[in-house]
Amino acid sequence: MDYSKCTDQELVVLYISGKDLAFEQLMARHKNRVYTKIYLMVKDREITEDIFQDCFIKVINTLRKGKYNDEGKFLPWVLRIAHNLVIDYFRKGKKMPTVRSDENYDVFSTIKHDDLHVEDQIVKDQIMGDVKKLIKELPQDQKEVVLMRIYYKMSFKEISVTLDISINTALGRMRYALINLRKIVDEKNMNLLVN
Repeated sequence: MDYSKCTDQELVVLYISGKDLAFEQLMARHKNRVYTKIYLMVKDREITEDIFQDCFIKVINTLRKGKYNDEGKFLPWVLRIAHNLVIDYFRKGKKMPTVRSDENYDVFSTIKHDDLHVEDQIVKDQIMGDVKKLIKELPQDQKEVVLMRIYYKMSFKEISVTLDISINTALGRMRYALINLRKIVDEKNMNLLVN
């Protein structure tokens, strides 16, 4: 049988029925796109390969357990799994670009200042903590764009490829995220004035 002429859905059905070559065809068909998506997010070949393998192991396990229901959208489903695995990787702190103050490094040493008083430093610490809390209140699609842009230093083109959206959509989500952050700040200030 020539698996190259089968649709993704047909290949999934064939694989579930025991035809391992059908999955090989699926993987060959989509491996470059999945690998590229992961690499654009992590920018490290070894990590990309690890996450890529984890992604297809998860795909295989889901298919074998009969829990796959994509309605003919195999590639977007696999890309979403890859995306979620990358987000999980960053959440675990293995590569999350976080900045912490300790006795060897002070986060505020990167800020140009002539005379940083203790009070000023406390205020800046508070602001940084507040910003992190505010970002958590954004809708998931906006939060992803903000994190990728600010914390992961990704371009809007990289964000659009990673999330499989247009550049205009990525820009729009960032714009709405900023609008929502302003609204949240205004609401918080109003609540502080009321109390």
